Amino acid sequence: MPDHAQGLISGGHLVAKALKAEGVDVIYTLCGGHIIDIYDGCADEGIEVIDVRHEQVAAHAADGHARITGRPGCAVVTAGPGTTDAVTGVANALRAESPMLLIGGQGTRGQHKMGSLQDLPHVDMMAPITKFAATVPETARAADMVSMAFRECFHGAPGPSFLEIPRDVLDARVPREQARIPQAGRYRASTRSAGDPEAVERLADLLVRAEKPVILLGSQVWTTRATDAATELVRTCDVPAYMNGAGRGTLPPGDPHHFQLSRRHAFAHADLIVVVGTPFDFRMGYGKRLSPAATVVQIDLDYRTVGKNRDIDLGIVGDASLVLAAVAEAASGRLNGGAGKRKEWREELRAAELAAVGKRLPQLRSDATPIHPYRLVSEINDFLTEDSVYIGDGGDIVTFSGQVVQPRSPGHWMDPGPLGTLGVGIPFVLAAKQARPDKEVVALFGDGAFSLTGWDFETLVRYGLPFVGIVGNNSSMNQIRYGQKARYGAERERVGNTLGDVPYDRFARILGGYGEEVRDPADIGPALRRARESGKPSLVNVWIDPDAYAPGTMNQTMYK
Repeated sequence: MPDHAQGLISGGHLVAKALKAEGVDVIYTLCGGHIIDIYDGCADEGIEVIDVRHEQVAAHAADGHARITGRPGCAVVTAGPGTTDAVTGVANALRAESPMLLIGGQGTRGQHKMGSLQDLPHVDMMAPITKFAATVPETARAADMVSMAFRECFHGAPGPSFLEIPRDVLDARVPREQARIPQAGRYRASTRSAGDPEAVERLADLLVRAEKPVILLGSQVWTTRATDAATELVRTCDVPAYMNGAGRGTLPPGDPHHFQLSRRHAFAHADLIVVVGTPFDFRMGYGKRLSPAATVVQIDLDYRTVGKNRDIDLGIVGDASLVLAAVAEAASGRLNGGAGKRKEWREELRAAELAAVGKRLPQLRSDATPIHPYRLVSEINDFLTEDSVYIGDGGDIVTFSGQVVQPRSPGHWMDPGPLGTLGVGIPFVLAAKQARPDKEVVALFGDGAFSLTGWDFETLVRYGLPFVGIVGNNSSMNQIRYGQKARYGAERERVGNTLGDVPYDRFARILGGYGEEVRDPADIGPALRRARESGKPSLVNVWIDPDAYAPGTMNQTMYK
């Protein structure tokens, strides 16, 4: 007699019901004996099970799913090495503030500390890199614990949670009435905060009075879906805007308030700097790059981030969408003709912007071979459309792209985030294309970065998920190579960082995708278009100059 006819339900089916209640419609996984009852539950609940070739890919894909959809992602892996393989993906999600749940298997409770297959102290290992890590103690608590983990994902700034489920807990069946099965939308509160009203009013006043204000729109602008609020504030208060991380694309290229290459000049000369959803970490020089004479305001979801590493004049803890909308409303109609001064300030920044472009223009249009990385990323930027989600996975080549590639729409830029994890590219492609099949996905890989998770190119072929992939191939881990040359001299610049001359285009074809090699810069654009038209997962292998380094690479403090 079926379990449901007897009023029984297994732990795996309880997990699946809780995932469904959270809106999870796909899990990323690599199979293992400890976790297969979850698959059975997902099949009953209509949750797609996408199986990959490495658990790191599953975790990165769950992270990517959260970023592209705004809903939490989920990866399910087996015990021991299955869980440890996923650690990097979870750590990356923590630093990137991405809400995802990793579920890991475990041996039976009766074999606790007896040396069962793949037994490790998973919870102890995961606790430092998650917002919540726990073991499900009994089958009746399985769904309840999943909902608890999801609640913690959204406490403050979002992040990952981990649940370990012993095999006997997962496989056992209990009467349904003994199990708490949380109902969708009824087990966690809204975490959106509009910030301190007095602080909001003060920021509005600062924006009205400032002569040279700037705003930096960081990843939390996309996390909180604050695009409209940010755009309204920027235009209402006539404030030049810079974007980083997932905040890129908040304003479209060509918008009069959109700036990219003059940020250093702006931070040095502004009298008011508003930083939204970006910590004062290494990307911001720990706050030291901001003018000491400027009034500095920081808005963030996490109170621990505000004022960390640098003193501020005003801090607001809250949801960027609500805070920015409230500030725009408070400032509306109060500029009193101050827009004339802002025009001069914008023109000053635009001149600095054009000077930076002019300095790079010869390389952006270079016909040299091997191909200059600036020429490659310029061609990629020209190739993007309004519907292109751009993913960057690499070191030096992606540093080049950060100065040139401009997504056309919000939420259309994906990079690892502040952990700087290589290997996110293929998993992010998997997540983005699975969640948004209507979007074109364009991914730029360094050859070293692609090598880390590239075998899951086959997963994209297997699931019929086309994308346009480009490998900037210099046969080196070039960002590290530069640092070694700078510190130890040319005779030791290639110790431990030189790769083989791998024809990644052939790799793509072997696995059933589209592949093409490019050595002449004039062939980049046509090759990208052929990849798009192929309708397959693709890799365009572009041989780039190994002796060209991005300015961001050369300016890294670790090499000074």
